[in-house]
Amino acid sequence: MLPLAAPYHSADEGKKTVLVQLFVGIIASTVCIAIHATVMTAIVRVAPGIAGRLIARPTLLLIMTMVGTVVILMFAHMIEVAVWALTYVVVGAAPGEAGVLYFAFVNYTTLGYGDVLPTTQWRLLGPATAMCGILLFGWSTAVIFEVLRKTLVYERTHSTEDF
Repeated sequence: MLPLAAPYHSADEGKKTVLVQLFVGIIASTVCIAIHATVMTAIVRVAPGIAGRLIARPTLLLIMTMVGTVVILMFAHMIEVAVWALTYVVVGAAPGEAGVLYFAFVNYTTLGYGDVLPTTQWRLLGPATAMCGILLFGWSTAVIFEVLRKTLVYERTHSTEDF
């Protein structure tokens, strides 16, 4: 018998538990996606223009734009990890001895140390967190390249200095 079935007393109770876990995971993921979408939109629309107005040197423009973009993205990811940590606290998914923020970071980054395991009735939240994290990291990577592309286009159309 699979370990997933062991904690359940009946098939109906097991199905309800899985559905509740998936529902909670979808809610937390949706909050993270909304945060990420807001930050991504702001970065793609604002970063190249602001950097272009502030810095006249092309190399410095690229460096400052990319550093600013990545720092903002890292901050967004930390907020999203905090959303998952809060979710774990609300539903009681993290074991008492675990640092809930550490537990959320390990899951969100798909690091998977395995030193902290969720409570049995919430074991699907770990993979849901990992799925959310890996999707948002991929999205961040795409946005970094889009900001770089837009910055290069902006610089080439507004600069007299060669790269």
